[in-house]
Amino acid sequence: MKTFKILTIIFLGSLIVGCGSNSGKKKNNFSIQTNTKNNTIAINETLKLSLKNPKKLEVSSVVYTLNGQTITEDTNLNDFKLGLHTIEATIQYDGETETASKSISILNNEKPKIFGYEIINTYPHDITSYTQGLEFYNGKLYESTGQYTESKLRTVDYKDATVTNNVALADEFFGEGLTVINDNIYQLTWKAGKGFVYNAETLERTSSFRYGQSKEGWGLCNDGKALYKSDGTEKIWLLNPETLVEENNIQVYTNKGKIGQLNELEWINGKIYANIYQKNGVVIINPKNGATEAVIDFSPLKEKVTQHDGLDVLNGIAYNPDTQTIFVTGKRWDKLFEVKIVEK
Repeated sequence: MKTFKILTIIFLGSLIVGCGSNSGKKKNNFSIQTNTKNNTIAINETLKLSLKNPKKLEVSSVVYTLNGQTITEDTNLNDFKLGLHTIEATIQYDGETETASKSISILNNEKPKIFGYEIINTYPHDITSYTQGLEFYNGKLYESTGQYTESKLRTVDYKDATVTNNVALADEFFGEGLTVINDNIYQLTWKAGKGFVYNAETLERTSSFRYGQSKEGWGLCNDGKALYKSDGTEKIWLLNPETLVEENNIQVYTNKGKIGQLNELEWINGKIYANIYQKNGVVIINPKNGATEAVIDFSPLKEKVTQHDGLDVLNGIAYNPDTQTIFVTGKRWDKLFEVKIVEK
């Protein structure tokens, strides 16, 4: 009897293992073939698709989609965004349906231009400010700063660095980028998943909002309608200015691959200027598809400020529509530079 029980347990155990090993097993009768090279293709090329059917099953229909948008076997990519995307094929065969998928990266077809700069003016800047966001609005310069227990939102007279209004964040928040639209200031925090809204005139906080899919809060700008938010990755998220819901995103790519650690943002003449964290440089981005159109190397500016132990990287880009020039500074820099961008 004891032997019978042992054999029964072994049999049941093997049955459970056998059932477990077969559960969830998916048949892959088809795969997608493309004309990509190492799964990458330029945006000016035509994506060509075909279905690999090694068992020669009788297929009645195939529907291809790229990020949910129906495409054909030959699709021009000019109207698509750059970045990592998923192709899916829904196949009907022998009364059954199967889905195959494949990931590809769409790259820009041109390498970024290299821009330089000319310093027009140099102004003082608060050396204690860990600058995260910088923006002009109605003649005022707004600044957001970071670090726990030090973060603040302020307005500044840029010509002499006089602080005209100042609001401190609670100690548990690390301030990040800001933007101003329709008399409202929107300020991000880093890891709290939360942003704040203020009255642009008084700096009185009026509300707050939560992030969606974006990982963290880094930089913020606007085009007069939508808000654009970076989260430290290659993605820039588009936020509805009324609901602050993340409605879409672009991925920032060159002709070689993605650009990550996108930080402070500024909207300038239809383009997004984005500081790359730790690189002391700025990329100019096409907001429609994420293409990196140019790169500006601002690294020499760091040598022009007072060198001290707390000195950190370039961070802070602001376009002044009154002067039609760009202002840049950095974390704990004692200077604010007014510059003009020139093509090399």
